Amino acid sequence: MNKIIVAGSLHYDIMLAAHHRPEKGETVMGSGCSYKFGGKGGNQAVAAARAGGAVRFIGAVGADTQGEFLLTALRDAGVNTDAVATLPDMPSGMSVAISDAEGDYGAVVVSNANLHIDVTTLSDSLWQGAGLLVLQNEVPASVNLQLAQQARQKGIAVCINAAPAREIEPALAACIDLLIVNAVEARDMCQIEVKDLASAERAAQKLAEDFAQVIVTAGEHGLAVCQSGEPVQSLPAIPVKLISTHGAGDCFVGVLSQALVSGCLLPEAADKANQAAAEHVSRPAIA
Repeated sequence: MNKIIVAGSLHYDIMLAAHHRPEKGETVMGSGCSYKFGGKGGNQAVAAARAGGAVRFIGAVGADTQGEFLLTALRDAGVNTDAVATLPDMPSGMSVAISDAEGDYGAVVVSNANLHIDVTTLSDSLWQGAGLLVLQNEVPASVNLQLAQQARQKGIAVCINAAPAREIEPALAACIDLLIVNAVEARDMCQIEVKDLASAERAAQKLAEDFAQVIVTAGEHGLAVCQSGEPVQSLPAIPVKLISTHGAGDCFVGVLSQALVSGCLLPEAADKANQAAAEHVSRPAIA
């Protein structure tokens, strides 16, 4: 039971670099541009596969050049794409992200095919040998719910990276074994402002009242881990020279997932993922 199933978004990313992100009505001259594989689901699947995981992906792309690019990137990373549908009348998902001189970024996402994932056609063999289902919030909530319920029925653990932030309905919450959120998402879910490790710990403890296992990531401060009935733990961020934060959270989730199915306990898995994310943010987002 060491295979990972990731279900979620696939985006053809247009990555721009600029001194700063434009204000309303402002035109900013950029310094770089590249075209990359993306989507929270896709990025997490690739990170898990590169960490050594046997990963299967559930999603959808359009019958276009961007869709071919996305499928090729998944396969080149060793991700199984048998459950990725190609939709003939729908463009692939895409995003435009602007990375500034400080390493932060902002993005606009157009979901397209990601809004039309059909989980009713999945083969039962997809679940064979799976130990973990990984979800995010860039696809419809109904998709996450159906998949989480199927995984629950088969005794497969369910992890959700609740990003971007949105309400988790009770039926889905009942299926979740591990919740991963960043500072903004934690604040939106439990009304605790996360601005350091101490507040990350408080947020994790609060969220653990509703979820069995919780990780709250707090950027440059580190992260907090809380499991129901156990004391909260925290890990400081690893000091690195920040180049770009783009994709760091997805790297964290992917490496964490592989560590968990390999037998690591949650704190140890979080430590491995923390190290991987630190390495990730010290690399350029644009080649």
